[in-house]
Amino acid sequence: MIETVNIRELNEIVASKSDFIHLITRGMDSAIVGQKHLIESLIISLLSNGHVLLEGVPGLAKTLAIKTLAQIIDVKYNRIQFTPDLLPADVIGTMIYSMRNEQFQVKKGPIFSNFVLADEINRAPAKVQSALLEAMQERQVTIGDNTFTLDSPFLVMATQNPIEQEGTYPLPEAQVDRFLMKVIINYPSKEEEQIIIRQNLKSERPKIEPLLNPQEINDIQKIVEKIYLDEKIERYIIDIVFATRYPSKYNLNDLSGIISFGASPRASISLAKAAKAYAFLRARGYVIPEDIRAVCHDILRHRIGLTYEAEANNITTDDVISSILDKIEVP
Repeated sequence: MIETVNIRELNEIVASKSDFIHLITRGMDSAIVGQKHLIESLIISLLSNGHVLLEGVPGLAKTLAIKTLAQIIDVKYNRIQFTPDLLPADVIGTMIYSMRNEQFQVKKGPIFSNFVLADEINRAPAKVQSALLEAMQERQVTIGDNTFTLDSPFLVMATQNPIEQEGTYPLPEAQVDRFLMKVIINYPSKEEEQIIIRQNLKSERPKIEPLLNPQEINDIQKIVEKIYLDEKIERYIIDIVFATRYPSKYNLNDLSGIISFGASPRASISLAKAAKAYAFLRARGYVIPEDIRAVCHDILRHRIGLTYEAEANNITTDDVISSILDKIEVP
């Protein structure tokens, strides 16, 4: 009985904050045509206090999306163009000597922002990637003897081009695992592309006005944390993740020769967090199985390793996830 009362209260709280979602989506739609999944994924990552890795060819509004979101929420935004000659100091900052004060001073890097776009992250060497990913995980940066806590909210959106492989440094599995979601961005439809042409031929671009502030986002994140996750839903999440590790135990014998390694415990945590955020987007104070299924591909696709046999047969991680979702019993 107590749980029912709590859920009712949560529903009322979530409903009272639902205008937040309409404000963001309305603001994003004024600048971006289509790409609903991209916009929703950014919002889910933001509400889950996570980060997102986007994969797609150039020109699909990835940069425009996070820049517009930063303008709507009125937060600091920085873009880092990753290149092979980039150094960790170019991301996190360094110590410089001041002739006037005769001492070293801290010069902060572009990571000191609320929203950071790591453009083409796979073009920079491993040292630079590690510097960024450490800041993402720890939410702090150490420069010399000084440790600085990063601002909240803090969201990193990294992009990588799936076409070009020459001159790139693929992210190791352990590093990719730090991203809450990996989202695949596709081309717009014919109708959407026609609207894009018309918008870009106009002399004036739509002006994005701040509609929210950082403190409101922090408050929403706390509400999302409180969204109810039933024990049956927890077991459903665990079954999905364990099926990636031990497929034969779930009568998925055909996947045994396809999966080289399964998802980590971080996948279970990420599924729960993203499902709560998705439930909030649907104005619910509790998580249902459909929420898990809705975010499952984006949460797991970068956390499952495939064998050479799978690659030879053109089997993707999305195919594996779909097979698991079809097999695991829904509570």
